[in-house]
Order: sequence, then structure tokens, then C-alpha cells
Amino acid sequence: MLTKTSWLRRAAAFVLPMFVALAAHAALPAGVTQGATVEGVTEYRLANGLTVLLFPDATKAKTTVNVTYRVGSAYENYGETGMAHLLEHLVFKGTPSRGNIMQELGRRGMSFNGTTGQDRTNYFESFNASDESLDWALAMEADRMVNSYIRRSDLDSEMTVVRNEFEMGENSPRRVLYEKMLASAYQWHNYGKTGIGARSDIENVDISHLQAFYKLYYQPDNAVLIVAGKFDPDKTLALIAKYFGPIPKPTRTLPQMWTEEPVQDGERAVTLRRVGNSQFVGLMYHTVRGSHPDSVAADVLGDVMTLAPSGRMYKALVEARKATSVVSDAESLRDPGLLTFIAEVPEGASLAAARDAMFATIDNVAKEPITEAEVARVRARAAKYFDDTINNPQAFGVAISESIALGDWRLFFITRDRYRTVKPEDVQRVALAYLKRSNVTIGEFVPDPKPDRAPAPAAVDVAALVKDYKGDATVTAGEAFDPSPANLDARTERFTLPNGTKVALLPKKTRGGTVKIALQIDQGDEKSLFGRAPQGMLMAEMLIVAGEIGRATATHEPTEGS
Repeated sequence: MLTKTSWLRRAAAFVLPMFVALAAHAALPAGVTQGATVEGVTEYRLANGLTVLLFPDATKAKTTVNVTYRVGSAYENYGETGMAHLLEHLVFKGTPSRGNIMQELGRRGMSFNGTTGQDRTNYFESFNASDESLDWALAMEADRMVNSYIRRSDLDSEMTVVRNEFEMGENSPRRVLYEKMLASAYQWHNYGKTGIGARSDIENVDISHLQAFYKLYYQPDNAVLIVAGKFDPDKTLALIAKYFGPIPKPTRTLPQMWTEEPVQDGERAVTLRRVGNSQFVGLMYHTVRGSHPDSVAADVLGDVMTLAPSGRMYKALVEARKATSVVSDAESLRDPGLLTFIAEVPEGASLAAARDAMFATIDNVAKEPITEAEVARVRARAAKYFDDTINNPQAFGVAISESIALGDWRLFFITRDRYRTVKPEDVQRVALAYLKRSNVTIGEFVPDPKPDRAPAPAAVDVAALVKDYKGDATVTAGEAFDPSPANLDARTERFTLPNGTKVALLPKKTRGGTVKIALQIDQGDEKSLFGRAPQGMLMAEMLIVAGEIGRATATHEPTEGS
């Protein structure tokens, strides 16, 4: 039997948490709802669709504000490559109410940047923690989300910077080789194009297209706002509601990306010949989505192969003096990504020998499986990376942008957990499944002081070309013919040749005075021809070939197969 005291205690244990939860919920600004909390990161959602992540840490001296938009180079349309990156530059140019944002960030001593990936674009600013700076940063991000100028004049002035970035990439043999390998590895998916874009698209982009791209994707329902470091969560949430809450929820529907790259069905090879003093050879393999559990195993596999001094490929190439360096890159993307190995081969050394050593190392995994010691080394590096990132608000804001691009911010922690538990057999399985010859794109950069290239096709002024063109004399037109049965019957002349061949002639004026002849040969009836259709088809083909041979003989022309 319960005493009054024990009953009250039990009631309090049940009811008080409810009141605490209700009180916390009631403290939220109007229109804001609270979601999941993971290791100090709490998610909130505004009525207009904006996702907010707060990661307070009073031990830090700085605060970082990061906005991630779920759009990158993979979302660009034909003729618009580089648009996501161009937009990244232009949103720093200002808004009507705030002036030049880059100058304002610099004037306040904030460290800032913007980065563009395949599946996301993010902007961040870090500053010494203060209510005034946080207020300004949040107001600024809300303003440029929907009120950025995106003007032609700003695009023209920024083109020098973007063109310089493009040319820096063009002057990097490794980067250009990687770009050409991408284009071969992805034949349909937009991952086959790098974020910098094609020179012609960058230089000729239509400002109205760029503005439309901005209005489509830079909206609260396509964005995640992250505040990390030293700040007051309640005050910050109120500020977020104040500045971002009034932005209307878009009525448009975001386009869905449905292109899937088919499984590769054979080796592909790219040879790049350009001026340079280093040789490179690369192997590029399709793998899995960044959200897939095997994505971690693929990344571990890359490190097991290339990390100095114990990496298998490092030993086979660098220690054997077949290459000066070898690196791996496991791309973690929304759609299936890549695992790439690139080795730099000294001038005068054999590219073929380096390539063969890379393949031999990969093929040897079947004989010498991945070991626990190899995985443990990579696991320890990963653990340090995640610890360092979580303890650095700026690094955390940028890193979690990648997880947002994969589908959800919590994938950051799930990926960390997967590194903790990845096993040698997982890495071995991924190696055998994806590092196949049928799944590889081979790339080679061959230095050439005077590459023999075809000329760039010249532009053609078609309007000038056809302006005064007259052509030949007009061909005599045919007659307007009535195809009714009565007229056909009246115009047709019919007779029978002595050999029994029935002839029907239909005289009529045709364009150019052309004559058409048709011959129909009856072979039998339904009963006699039953099951003998191939014979009739073969006879028709033989008559056509005989006619072609006869024509060629008369005109001395070669025939196909002769």
C-alpha cells in the first residue's frame, strides 16, 4: 500500500519532467519547434522550413555562424557549369540595406569564407564572442539569403577573381588530370564536372540565369543555420526567430535530381599531354554514397594504401622509387562517389611501371587481406580528426556542412561511430567489390613541351554567310496531284507484257523529273509459303545485292564486301 509521501514522490517523478519539458517548449520563440539533440547539438525548425543547429560551448572564446545551402555544382544545368561557385562569390557583394558584405566582415575583424562543393554551398564567419557581433552576423546572413544584389556589374568585377581561380587549376597537372578522369568516370551524372565550371560557361553566363538559380535554391527551406561556440542559446534562438522568421516559406517546389550513373562495364583510359615537368598516373574507382556504411571502409582503404610510411601503395611506389608521392581521395557525396589514387612519377621514370605497381598492389589484396593493424592506424587518425573538429567551432560548422549535403547533420556523428567500429573484413570486402578492372578509369599526364593539338574550331558568322546566297536555278516543281482512288484509276495506264508481267504506269509531273519504279514478285499463296518467310526475305536481299554489284560494275565503283 502506498503512503501519501511515497505517492507524492512517484507523482512528482512522473509529472515534473512533463512540466520541465512544457516549460522548455513554451520558452521557444513563436513558430520555432525543437527537434533532436545529439551530443550537445540541438536542432530547431522555423515555420518557413529553416533548420537551425545550436552547439553552445562556453569554454570557447569564439563564435561561428555557418549557413549551408543544399545546392552545389551537381545542380547546374547545361551551359551553366560553375554557376554555384559564381553565386558564392556574388553573395559577398552585398544587399540594398547592408552594403558590401565582404568589406563589412573585414571591418569587424571576422574571419570568413564561402566554399562550394558538389552537393552544398556554405558560408561562415568566426569572431570573438559578443552579443553585438552575433546579432550582426545573424541579421546579415538572413538578409543575404534572399536580398543579395546578384548584379551584372558585380559579376563583371568578380570575373577576374573567378578566372584567376580557373587558370590556377588549369596550371596544375594533377588537378587537370583529375578533372579529365572525372569526365570519363561519370558519363551522365553531373559529378563528372568540376565546380569551377567550363571557361565558356563562366565567361558567358546569363545574369538572369544566375539570379533564377539564386532565387530557387537560396531559401530557408533549403538551408541549415549552424551556430557553434560561445553564445547564449535562448538569446540566439530569439535572434534567429527575429531575423530569419519573417522570410516567407517558398511556394516553389525544388527540382528532384534523378540521374543515376550506370555501373561501369569496362576500363576507361585518359591520356593528357600538356606542358609540365612532372608525370602523374591515376586510378579512379566508383564506390558508394557518403551515407552508406561502406563509405567509411572505402576511405579507410584509401589510407591503408597510401599513408606513409606503412601504406601498401606507398611502399610499392615511393619506397621502390617508382614515384615521388602517392595519395588517395575517397569522395563522400550524396550520390555514389569515388576512390581515387594518384601517383607523381619523376621525370624520366616509367609511367607504365608506376601504373603496373599500383594495379599489382591492389590485386595483391586478394592474397594478402587487410589487417587489423592497418585499420587500427587509420581508426586512430580518424578519432583524432573527429575530436579536433568537435572542439573547434569553425571546423565543426564546415565539417557538418558535408553531412548536411549527404542528407542529415547527424551523419557526422554516425560516420564517426562507423570509424570506431570498422573492421578489416569490411575494408577487405569493399576492396574486392569495387577495385575491379571493369570499374576503373586510368589517367596519365604525359609532359610535352610542344603538344600537337588540333586547332580550336573558328566561329562562323552564319548570317553573313547566307546573306547574298542565291543558289542554282529553281528546279521545276511537280504538279499538284489528287490522290483519290477515282483519279488514280483514271490516270493509270495498265497492260500486260508477253511474258505475263502486269504493268501499271502512272504518269505525272514530279519535282526534278524523277521517276520511281516498284517491282512486286508473287511467290505463292498462304499455304505454299507457310514457314518459309526467311527464304523470301533472303531472296529479296540477294536481288538488292545483285543490283548493287551490277551498278558498280557499270560505273566501276567498289561495293561493300567486294
